[in-house]
Formats: sequence, structure tokens, C-alpha cells
Amino acid sequence: MTRSLLAALLGAVLAGPVLPARAANEAPTPCRVAGLRNEVLCGQVRRPLDPARPAGPQIDVHYVVVPAMARRKLPDPVFLLAGGPGQSAISLAGSVMPLFQRLNNRRDIVFVDQRGTGRSAPLACDDGPANAPDGGGRESLADEADPARQFARMAACRDRLAARAPLAAPADLGFFTTTLAMQDLDAVRTRLGAARIDLVGASYGTRAALEYQRQFPERLRRSVLDGVAPPDMVLPVSFSTDGQQAFDALLAACEAEAACTRAHPALRADWKALLAGLPREVSVANPLSGRIERFTLTREMVLGAVRGTLYAPWIAAALPSALQDAAQGRFEGLIGLGGLLSARKGMGLAMGMHFSVVCAEDAPRMAQATDPPGADFGRSLGTLYARVCADWPRGAVPDAFYRLPASTTPVLLLSGGLDPITPPRHADRVARALGAQARSVVVPNAGHGVMGVGCARDLIQRFIDAAYDAAALALDTTCLVAVPRPPAFVPLQPGAPR
Repeated sequence: MTRSLLAALLGAVLAGPVLPARAANEAPTPCRVAGLRNEVLCGQVRRPLDPARPAGPQIDVHYVVVPAMARRKLPDPVFLLAGGPGQSAISLAGSVMPLFQRLNNRRDIVFVDQRGTGRSAPLACDDGPANAPDGGGRESLADEADPARQFARMAACRDRLAARAPLAAPADLGFFTTTLAMQDLDAVRTRLGAARIDLVGASYGTRAALEYQRQFPERLRRSVLDGVAPPDMVLPVSFSTDGQQAFDALLAACEAEAACTRAHPALRADWKALLAGLPREVSVANPLSGRIERFTLTREMVLGAVRGTLYAPWIAAALPSALQDAAQGRFEGLIGLGGLLSARKGMGLAMGMHFSVVCAEDAPRMAQATDPPGADFGRSLGTLYARVCADWPRGAVPDAFYRLPASTTPVLLLSGGLDPITPPRHADRVARALGAQARSVVVPNAGHGVMGVGCARDLIQRFIDAAYDAAALALDTTCLVAVPRPPAFVPLQPGAPR
């Protein structure tokens, strides 16, 4: 699977933490984590790889606690559930804590590396710097553009992971589902002695939060779901539908903006011409290494670059210019935008865990999915996932996983109107299922991930800190409606006034 096709499933990932070795199931002890100024607490709980074999192979699930600042803290900590699937929550601590500062005044903030990520029996597929084409851990553009090479690497990764302790056979890759991971999370809750917790889930983390709520409703106080990815979403199929909608909205926004229309008067025609001319041989500087590379640019690679760019409106503002240039044979802008988020370490995904989740929970439902394919995006990404998942061991997923019972505790759902992967239609469906305790809020001009936009972090703090459920659900969210869409980037022309 090409990294460009999966780029930016959630935000930026900072450098991993420096965690000391600890005995499993001991109380968390002081440690330092990259990106955090103050000392925090690190711990781990030992969990059976397969709950049906409690005496069988074990894994250590690592977590970090950022203690509350106040001496008299509140008893319900806030747990962050990361995205992907495949992202390390602990690696997000440095970038997320500025959003949680006010919550941290009286509540502990907890980051748990879900099984298969970070230091919790990671299923990482990176080949490492020594095997990378440029010696720096980066794939060549030719590698990214060639599905056959990617499939071969995924197959090799699958075989390596299946032989790595504590795994003893390929079937053991099936023990990394969301259901089992949320049982691990509850074990961390128990270890910390919290009767109830608050959850903040982002992207795939919202699916994890919904599964925790399904299994342990009595242990939950409040939930915030940012970029809702429900269990019945069928990710590889909805990618196409939602990506097409976001791209069509970008084209329409350019046509409604005078400066963009003047700069790109034939943007739709340029786009069609670009797609019609693929595949083609191109020479482009690799945006991560700077080296000029010659390779075959495919339709799938272009669609992947466009899809990844749409995650962040401030990056997508440069897409009209990049598409016009690409239609005229200049591909540096488009390839550069496609690699921008991964250059910020926005990938950071344990791809083995990613496929263990998607192949178990989404792939079996692809044939029955009803979402219409996007006119341009088609079913190419679904086909790629189907090919990988055909040989990837699948874990057991209970039928109840796909059903959302009515919530007995408040749930705040946040969606970006420009989101190409978890747009508001998914949150609307979840809110209806959860019932009267759910509140769905749409930020019209936000992309994938809302908690860092405008007043969103203050609303999240007030939602969780509200003393009563009714007050939490009655928040005034009008401050998010006024967030503007970034205008299209228009390059200065020679001689133009500055």
C-alpha cells in the first residue's frame, strides 16, 4: 500500500518518547516524554495477546499520565484515543497537550499506546534507513507509484511480524482489533483506579471510543468524537465517496472566488486533461530528499496526492495552482503537496496494526457497501485494500461491534464540513443512533480534525468540565461557524504588484 494513498490520517506525530523500562503492572513512575516540558508518569499493564488464553503469550500496553496541576484533582481522567488506525497516542502527547492545558488543571490526561502501536507490541512495517533508496528511511517516488512493489513489501512485513515475539503464527495478527484494544484501555483505567473516565477520540480514535462505550458504558462519563469514523463506515469504500465530495467542493469554491477564477479559469478542464494523460513518465524532485527522480506517474498516485492534500484546508488552498501546473506538465507542486503531511511525520503509522484493524473490521463488508464511488476517485483505493487484505489474517469481530446502542452519557461529535474522509454525514448517523445524549456540531470550513480549530479546544474543555450533563449538551457553539475557508493560493506573477 502506498504511503501517499494513506497520507495524513491524523495530524502531526512528534518524535517518540524516551520511556524507561518498567515492570508490567507496577504503579506508573516518573519519566520524561519528548515534547513535554514537565516530568510525567509512565506505566504499562501486561495483557494476554489472546484473551481466550490468559496464560498464553502476553503483551505490555504502555501508557503515559500527565498529572493534573491542581492538588485537589477531579477523579475522572481524560484519555486520548489516537487515529490511523496505527498511530501512537504517546507520540501525540507533545502536540496535543497545548489543547488540553485547561482540562489538565484538575484532571489527569492519559495517553495509551493501543496494542500494535508505539511501544505496545508494535506492528510497524518500516524497512528502516538501511533499506531505503536514499539511505534516509524514505521510499523513492517510483516505489510509491508501483503497487506491485508495495504489495510485495506488505507481504514481507506480514511474514516478519508473524514471526516476531510474542506472535508465533500469522493468525496472531488477528489479535489487534479495536474490541481487544478497548479491553486493554479498560485495564489501564483499572490500574489507575478511576471509576469513570472521559474520552477524546480523533479520527479512527472515535471508532475506538464508540467501542469502549459499547463494552463499558458504566465506566464512561463524557466523550468527544472529533472526525467521526463509525464501525459501519467501511473505510476503503467511503474514502472514494467522501474524497470526491470534498474535491468537488474545492472546485466549486475556486469558481466562486474571483481571484481563483482569474488565476485558474479552466480548472475543471485542466483536471480532466491531467487524468486523461495518465499514466506518463515524469521527472520530479522527491519532496523529502530533493533528488530528481524519473518514474511513471499513475492515476492512483495523483488521486492519493489530492486526497491527502484535502485533509487540511490551509494546504488544499494551494491545490488549484498545483493542478493547473500539473496539467501543463509541471508536477513539482502536486507531488510536493502530496508529501507535505508525511514530511511532517504525519504518517507515523504502524501499518501492520493498520491492516490488522481494517482487514478484520472493514474489508469483509466491502462487497455489501452501498456508498457510490466518486466519479474521479472510483474504487482504486478499495481495490488496493482488498488485495492486501486477501492474505492478511483476520481477527474475530462480534456482530454487536457494528451496532451503536443509545448513549446514557453525553457525547460531543465534531465534524469538518470540508473533511474528505470523516465528513458530517457519518457524525449525523452516529448522533441519531446515540440518541438524546449526543450533540453533533459541524464546523463548515474545517477539514479533518476540529479540536485545534478556533474556539474548539475551549468548547471541549467546557463540555468535559460542566458539572451537569444538561449544561454540557447546551454549549453555545456558534463561535465555530465563523471560521473562514482559506482563500485559494494565487502565485505572484512577474511584475505584479506586491
